[in-house]
Amino acid sequence: MCPIRLLMRPGNHLLKPLKDRQTSLFFPVMITRQNNTVPSPPDQAAAWLHTAHKVAALTGAGISVGSGIPDFRSSGGLWSVFAPEEYATIEVFYRDPGKAWELYRALGKTLNGKEPNAAHRALADLEEMGLLHGIITQNIDNLHQQAGSRKVFEIHGDHQHLQCLQCGNLVPVTPEHYHTTETPLCNLCTFPLKPNVVLFGEDVRQLDAIHRFIADCDLLLVIGTSAQVYPAAALPSLVYQNGGRIIECNRERSLPDSMYTESSRRAALFLQGDLVHTLPHLVQICRRK
Repeated sequence: MCPIRLLMRPGNHLLKPLKDRQTSLFFPVMITRQNNTVPSPPDQAAAWLHTAHKVAALTGAGISVGSGIPDFRSSGGLWSVFAPEEYATIEVFYRDPGKAWELYRALGKTLNGKEPNAAHRALADLEEMGLLHGIITQNIDNLHQQAGSRKVFEIHGDHQHLQCLQCGNLVPVTPEHYHTTETPLCNLCTFPLKPNVVLFGEDVRQLDAIHRFIADCDLLLVIGTSAQVYPAAALPSLVYQNGGRIIECNRERSLPDSMYTESSRRAALFLQGDLVHTLPHLVQICRRK
């Protein structure tokens, strides 16, 4: 009786010869080893993007830092120079528009001429690939649109226009608006104009449309935001409570621990690092799948 030999082939397969009782021949049977490797967070995130039905992104100030726009709340940011309660409320604008325009000029000069960075372009790429269906941004810098994103909800308005609270007139911003000491007036009713941004005390923009859009979202990217400012801060919880998943892309984790510790459906992933690196890397992985 011939001994049965166990043959090893290169790769992850074992070839086990079995003796045929009638022909006395040995036939190899392929046995595949189980691959128990846990996917890396970027690989897992790419897999979620490919299998999700509807994907949205919620972005905050962090995504524009790479474009040279500091977070307003950071050290040296706008709020450290202009206290919001003194300059950025709707009451201040009605009471003293000239004082409010001190903040608006500084804001305009900060945003003027800025270009989208690799993180903005990565989201536009995901949309082009059919893996992202819309962006809800707390930013007013218009950089998502400049990068090529087509469906963008600007919950805090935009700095591309000035608005008249008296007659509703909307006019494009020009550099001169930020370099004059005069408060610009509406050309239709002479009421002082304000930037088309949401001040403290005003309602946010497009909230009903955002809620309709996100109602059937099963994957939300939370990017460059601490998700602490409402009502935008409620959106991750809304998606999570509806059974959706969350991919958080930040330098530090900010979402509730409960989203990360629920083992029944692996509700959240965290991609840590600089957004101008992590998001393009995610796009590269998605292209390979």
